[in-house]
Amino acid sequence: MRTFSTAALALALSAPVLAAPPEKPARLGLCAACHGEDGVGRIPGAPNLAGQKLDYLREALRQYRDGRRDIPVMRAATGPLTDAELDRLAEWYSALPPPKAAQ
Repeated sequence: MRTFSTAALALALSAPVLAAPPEKPARLGLCAACHGEDGVGRIPGAPNLAGQKLDYLREALRQYRDGRRDIPVMRAATGPLTDAELDRLAEWYSALPPPKAAQ
């Protein structure tokens, strides 16, 4: 019985911890107009953001905001956002499952 208990405990501790999904960002509305709340682009040319790497999204958003990526619509959308707000948006989109490939 002791071996079984030890094995069960070891198995439980080795299982990945399921993190709670991030809270929906307050500033999601403007992003969702083009990129979708689910991270799937809604208009031609708007890339899918769902499932992108967190660090990539975080850095890209900062570059748009700071003008290092010169896309006027993205600069206008991200210009008033703080680092914390950009982080929440990046966390939201990176946590979403990527869209299924078209058949």
